[in-house]
Amino acid sequence: MQEPSDQRLTLFGCWRLTRAGQAVEVPWRSQRLATLLALRGRQPRPHLAGVLWPDVPEDRAHASLRSALTRLRRHAPGLIQHDHGNLQLADGVAVDVVEFQGLARQVLSGDPREAAAASAYQATVTGGELLPGWYDDWVIAERERVHQLRLHALEALARHLVERGAYAEALEAALTAVGIDPLRESAQRALLEVHLAEGNTAEAVRQYDRFRSILRDELDVAPTHHMAALIARASAGAGARSEHDRGGRMRRQPAWPPRDEAQARHPLAPSALRSGVGTSSG
Repeated sequence: MQEPSDQRLTLFGCWRLTRAGQAVEVPWRSQRLATLLALRGRQPRPHLAGVLWPDVPEDRAHASLRSALTRLRRHAPGLIQHDHGNLQLADGVAVDVVEFQGLARQVLSGDPREAAAASAYQATVTGGELLPGWYDDWVIAERERVHQLRLHALEALARHLVERGAYAEALEAALTAVGIDPLRESAQRALLEVHLAEGNTAEAVRQYDRFRSILRDELDVAPTHHMAALIARASAGAGARSEHDRGGRMRRQPAWPPRDEAQARHPLAPSALRSGVGTSSG
């Protein structure tokens, strides 16, 4: 059994198989088989036939599976392993979606070392849509799964980066999540928390107002009370700090400018005293 270590399957953005950096041409039916195995792991042959060809008789579905498998072995030898009626991708085949899922789960685990290693710029986190243009039911389900995992990972990444004080990277992660789904409140809340952590209360309030307008225009609903309370507390805290700062300045500033001895003797005519006018003793 051949175990390749130089094959890579890309599913984000488009379907692409490479061996040692060189593109490998694979027929459409064989692409679908490799993709299903990449996304769902080891599968029995009958299940694969039923998922890939759900609208044809069972015998035809199994014949189609055999044909797809034969062509896949011919064009990409060593890509597939089989064992007791089950098929799976060979060990050592790199798959971008699998890498993304591993990194996302590490970030979601809360391990600060893993969060520190992650970056909002990594393609495994911010990569494109899973197989755009593929409309099989199983692809649509996996696409939504990846979509939700990516958003949760970006939101968690933003929080971890805020805790480290890496505000610029946290902001990028939160903005990426908001860009993917502007109506998602948890993504918007992650963005507000970055602004507030930096002390940018005004920016947080402006973002909240934009989100409230989008929700009203698109869905005719309002943000939840949790998000409204977050902004209310931040605004109240900023107002209290502003009042405290103004009070401190007022206490430090003297009520009148310092006066010299002549001003103290003639408090009603300070300008005359400073010019020497009206100071005669008679």
